[in-house]
Amino acid sequence: MSVVNVFSPVEAVVFDVGRVLVQWDMRRLFARLIAEPARLDWFMANVVTEAWHFEHDAGRDLVEMVAARKAEFPGHDDLLDAYATRFGETIPGNVPGSHEIVRELAARFVPLFAITNFASLFWRDYRAGEPLFDLFGDIVVSGDEKIAKPDPRIFELAARRFGHAPEAMLFIDDSPANIAGARASGWQVHHFRDAPTLRADLSARGLIGEAPSLSRN
Repeated sequence: MSVVNVFSPVEAVVFDVGRVLVQWDMRRLFARLIAEPARLDWFMANVVTEAWHFEHDAGRDLVEMVAARKAEFPGHDDLLDAYATRFGETIPGNVPGSHEIVRELAARFVPLFAITNFASLFWRDYRAGEPLFDLFGDIVVSGDEKIAKPDPRIFELAARRFGHAPEAMLFIDDSPANIAGARASGWQVHHFRDAPTLRADLSARGLIGEAPSLSRN
């Protein structure tokens, strides 16, 4: 949990999306398409890797990068087409407890924002079916800006757009690199592990109520 600085009140809370608000696992899609465990392991380690996917999050054109990957790894065209057309299947559901925290913050009129490493097309498809983000004042999407976390420029851009000083915002992310980048840019931070730990931090900051305890008869 982040250390609370009582002299630095939080004016706004800024969320990451993947693995903070929604579950994300690219292997989930390809496990449906590749039956052999050893081949699946090789494919995820060499072809559709998170590092390669990050290039699309950072704004690289989807058609160009898939075509280049097909040339580099011939014989995997159908699987690479699935990456381009079935990305929604890599999102199995919400992170337990996180959406409830967002709604409680919104009910207390805490300004909410997000910074997400998300490809533009994939984001538009996902966002269209998720009304939770109607509660957010603004969302900085890496694919739109062609800048991805932890690049300090994305935190500078977000601060300008959100209209709050970095030190007055709490940034929540599961990535140690992104947390370090935000901290270096002057933001207050919470390294996300699970919703109960986040709730405890937000409660200590006076932003949210504590989780109700279960009474015993």
